[in-house]
Amino acid sequence: MCSTWLIRAQASIRSHGTLKAFPMLASKLHADSSSSDSMAYSAKIGPSILSSDLSCLGSECLRMMECGADYLHLDVMDGHFVPNLTFGHPMVECLRKSVGQDPFFDMHMMVSRPEQWVKPMAAAGANQYTFHIESTTNPGNLIKEIRESGMKVGLAIKPGTTVEELAPWANQIDMALVMTVEPGFGGQKFMEDMMPKVSWLRSQFPSLDIEVDGGVGPDTIHKCAEAGANMIVSGSAVIGSDDPRSVIALLRTVVAEAIQKRSLDR
Repeated sequence: MCSTWLIRAQASIRSHGTLKAFPMLASKLHADSSSSDSMAYSAKIGPSILSSDLSCLGSECLRMMECGADYLHLDVMDGHFVPNLTFGHPMVECLRKSVGQDPFFDMHMMVSRPEQWVKPMAAAGANQYTFHIESTTNPGNLIKEIRESGMKVGLAIKPGTTVEELAPWANQIDMALVMTVEPGFGGQKFMEDMMPKVSWLRSQFPSLDIEVDGGVGPDTIHKCAEAGANMIVSGSAVIGSDDPRSVIALLRTVVAEAIQKRSLDR
């Protein structure tokens, strides 16, 4: 049964086409709908393949999937947006042919012109195209282009970028990536002071997939999970481990328990 406030909100939409004239109703509608789908996200662990032996990348990706990875995180660096250089869509295409259609490829596009690579990455077999808000002047158009190419949309922010810059686009994307190190360099120390960004996003957008990337492993996963991250990128902590399966299971368990606790606390 619809409550009185919801009936009024629906009437407002029919009359005005918007809830802007009724900010309290808009806030209530957002909060109520958010609480109903707050469990729309789940714990997912994505090894960063850049930490693997690149001479046998295909077999390394398959090994990670066999060890329980939920997806694969592929770092694309162009030597401009970040100083380092990695690989592009030809490598992704070869990798897709090698590992088959099942693994989910989350492309972390650390490039200065992300618009340039949307169609090539889609054709190569990418599943999600995650670009940095700092790298484009027209996020809305890029989001539209990514979606029209058949990929999910991820939006990333560097440590120096405020979470408020991402917020206007949060309802148009599938995932927000909060970098917990400076992008472009491996082996950096986890930045715990990025966790308030994650907490804020989780409070404002309860059903959004929120990813953290950089220095995340067994020693730091609790901070990420408690803040509200549910997609965990981990490089050396997983791939460099003697027992990647156990590390992936540990990371997933910590995140899943935090999600369950958050649901019970609501």
